Amino acid sequence: MRFVKTKTAEQQSCLMLHRTRHLFIRQQTAVINAIRAHLAEFGIVAPVGRNGVEELLDVFADPSDASVADPKAFRSARDFSAWIGLVPKQRSSGGREKLGNISKQGDRYLRGLFTAGALAVIRYAKIHGFKHRPWLTTLLARRPTKVAAIALANKISRMAWALMARSERYREPVALAA
Repeated sequence: MRFVKTKTAEQQSCLMLHRTRHLFIRQQTAVINAIRAHLAEFGIVAPVGRNGVEELLDVFADPSDASVADPKAFRSARDFSAWIGLVPKQRSSGGREKLGNISKQGDRYLRGLFTAGALAVIRYAKIHGFKHRPWLTTLLARRPTKVAAIALANKISRMAWALMARSERYREPVALAA
């Protein structure tokens, strides 16, 4: 039986760096292949490798492409949030308003992103306090966390529409900045 000396901490850390680099390269290749495959379904084909992905990114960065939705196509922020599927179903009659669950129609991916962002805001506020978010404080006092998260996601989507429609950048409110 041959015995091998144990590696030193420096040797072990050097091997760890090499393995981590190898892992990142494999992940990068997987992401590149996934992007190429998804776009090939739409008929957009690019050469294999990193250069091919850079060509694809140039296609997406083209402002004259009509495949990106124009925020001004929506009449209001409510129409945008309804397109995502963040507004409640309405079953109202006789002047009596009855709101149900969200419609879940529209863009499932965007809806998930807005909801995840809203849950993150609520989680952060529960840890660090609600003093800068009185609207959220009163909502969470009346409703369960997930219902409040959907309402907050709806509000965030409407803010996003307003920023896109006006071609503005987000400015943190003074109350949150302090």
